[in-house]
Amino acid sequence: MKSARLAVGMLFGIAALGTHAQNFPTKPVHMFIGFPAGTSTDILARLLAQKLGDMWGQNVVADNRPGAGSSIAATAVAKASADGYTLLFNSSAQSINPALYARLPYDTLKDFVEIAMVASQPNVLVVNPSSSMKSVADLIAEAKAKPGQLNFGSAGVGTGTHLNLEKFKLATGIDITHIPYKGTPEVVTDIIGGRTTGYFAPITAALPFVQNGRLRGLAVSSAKRSAQLPNLPTVAESGVKGFEFLLWFGVWGPSGMPSALVNRIARDINTVLASADLKEQFSKASTEPFVMTTREFAQFVRKEIDENGRIIRAAGIQPQ
Repeated sequence: MKSARLAVGMLFGIAALGTHAQNFPTKPVHMFIGFPAGTSTDILARLLAQKLGDMWGQNVVADNRPGAGSSIAATAVAKASADGYTLLFNSSAQSINPALYARLPYDTLKDFVEIAMVASQPNVLVVNPSSSMKSVADLIAEAKAKPGQLNFGSAGVGTGTHLNLEKFKLATGIDITHIPYKGTPEVVTDIIGGRTTGYFAPITAALPFVQNGRLRGLAVSSAKRSAQLPNLPTVAESGVKGFEFLLWFGVWGPSGMPSALVNRIARDINTVLASADLKEQFSKASTEPFVMTTREFAQFVRKEIDENGRIIRAAGIQPQ
């Protein structure tokens, strides 16, 4: 009799979870963003939040919590109720931080559930337009002829732009001096001024300078060419076989969310990503939707954590 009551209770519990997912959301949803307003992460998060809000008939509040490589926003979500009303929109920083920070106030794999991949964009390898380097092959040849004499900027130690450079160095065996800056604008200014050799710049920042001739693009870091710079080859096409590095963006929730709710939110995200107007808005931000199943996204994140950890260790980057 006791087992029968237990079985009935479990059935009612499962039914309640299904009903919650079906009726979700019945109040505003908060989407925490790991970076400041105006960044690529912020722009894409707000586009997605607007579209989800329209679909759900509830506000999706974009809430910037920048700092500590996005871990402040991640901490807030990790500690939130697992009811779907608090979500994290983050970049690939989510997969970098486990190796970059000695002590995070959460476990990236245990305290979150991966909901949906959203988008990706390449970096653009840029140099000063007066440089003698007109291709990736030229850059590699000059770096080998002058070990340690070329200097490349990044937006800071452990950022995606830094890891892109370190992965490139590992793949080519060249010795380039890394110069960390406070952010992309400062690096671009110094390349244009001839004080820094080059940079793997986020395409959103590089595009206008490449198009107006103030920077020379040598290649994009993605596996395929960018629609925004179709005449620019990939690094892999340029002789570095198999090379790929992407800045990517996704949505997480706190661990413990019912699978029915995770699947509901993931399905809705993938639906809005397929809409023509969101694709157009993403394209204006030099970004492409990157659709995966929830399971594929979880596997992808784990692979990225392993790969970024490998790069950080090989580059001798000390955990902060």
